[in-house]
Amino acid sequence: MITINLLPVREERRKAGARQLAVGLAATLCGALAITGFFHWSLLNELTEVKSATAQTQRQIDQFGPQLAQVEEYRRTKAEIEKKLEVIERLFASRAGPVHMLDELATHAPDRLWITHVETSGVKVIIKGMSLDNELVAVFLTALNQSPYFSKVELLSTEAKEKEGLKLNAFEVSARAAAPKRRTATVETAAVDLGQ
Repeated sequence: MITINLLPVREERRKAGARQLAVGLAATLCGALAITGFFHWSLLNELTEVKSATAQTQRQIDQFGPQLAQVEEYRRTKAEIEKKLEVIERLFASRAGPVHMLDELATHAPDRLWITHVETSGVKVIIKGMSLDNELVAVFLTALNQSPYFSKVELLSTEAKEKEGLKLNAFEVSARAAAPKRRTATVETAAVDLGQ
């Protein structure tokens, strides 16, 4: 009987399988390293592009920095000028207000009615005077109510008095001083008409 030693063949098969497994593992490892390297390279490229875009944007921001500073300075100057114009407008209105108020009182006071005292406190106005009768006081109140320089005109009191042999009515009126709205459209139209 012939005996065949199969042990070396099995040993060879086992070594060949181990070699095949080692080659497969090495190939898998190399593939994984290649894929990881590719992703790393693409991420580095993207990072470089983002850094480049960021640097370019920063350069543009730096380039427009002086213009932004000028715009900010312009806004501050504009706000200061608007405040000054507002103060000038208020001063102009307050300067012309008493003149117009006294003119309105003189214009609307009927004959045989005399204003003896005018007192102002803020926007509140107290008017005292004398008249020949109460009807003249009513006409005066109606006229003041229609004036653009007065609002909330109210009769506070009337009292019959005798002065130098005449029977007169002393009256006291309360009102609020009002500044009429400016007619800017009319002024602009007039300015255009004058320019032609």
